[in-house]
Amino acid sequence: MTRQQRLSQVFVELADTLVAQFDVIEFLHTLVDRSVELMHADAAGLMLADQRGRLRVVASSAESARVAEVFELQHDEGPCLDAFTTGRQVVNLHDDQMQDRWPAFSVAARQVGFRSTHALPMRLRNNVIGALNLFARESIALSDDDVALGQAMADVATIGLLQERAGREKDLLVEQLQTALNSRIVIEQAKGVLAERSQISPQEAFVILRSYARTHGLKLTVVAGQVLANTLRAAELETR
Repeated sequence: MTRQQRLSQVFVELADTLVAQFDVIEFLHTLVDRSVELMHADAAGLMLADQRGRLRVVASSAESARVAEVFELQHDEGPCLDAFTTGRQVVNLHDDQMQDRWPAFSVAARQVGFRSTHALPMRLRNNVIGALNLFARESIALSDDDVALGQAMADVATIGLLQERAGREKDLLVEQLQTALNSRIVIEQAKGVLAERSQISPQEAFVILRSYARTHGLKLTVVAGQVLANTLRAAELETR
């Protein structure tokens, strides 16, 4: 398959939100996974604004990305915050530039192995609902074409989210995003429980949860809830 064919597949995948049993969380994880696949990134993370306009981490391709983004929120500095606040791209920031712009974040990023970062706003015109963060272990600069591709993916995903309930009022869209944020908490708790029970990393636990959900046609939050309720045991998850 050529790169052009793969790009076409991905854009169709990101635009296909008008399907039965649309799962917002799965959709957002697809976006970060495809961003890592197609961009010069080792990890990606996504933040969305809650009902009060505060950013929350809702998806990440790796535990290291989640840690970096949580640090951003805790210390109120970093690329995602800047992209969300300004609605502008924050790209090609490497070791020295990160140190100058976000001193605390740059230290945290290096601790989890990242030497460069990029952030793209999740926006439709003047409506910014979040930001997509890309992390790399090496100081590799994105070309103009790379940035355009990443922004196009973020834009298509944003339109998909905003159009998924096209006939509803804005308050219901905000409620949907809030539901996604609340679901993320349940998933994080289930990751922790499964990781502890099986003595594996949180990222490995998430892969198992997501694989089980896909295989059985269940929403990720449903599987996470079953793990927390102890009606779905670690051994059964791993066996299947």
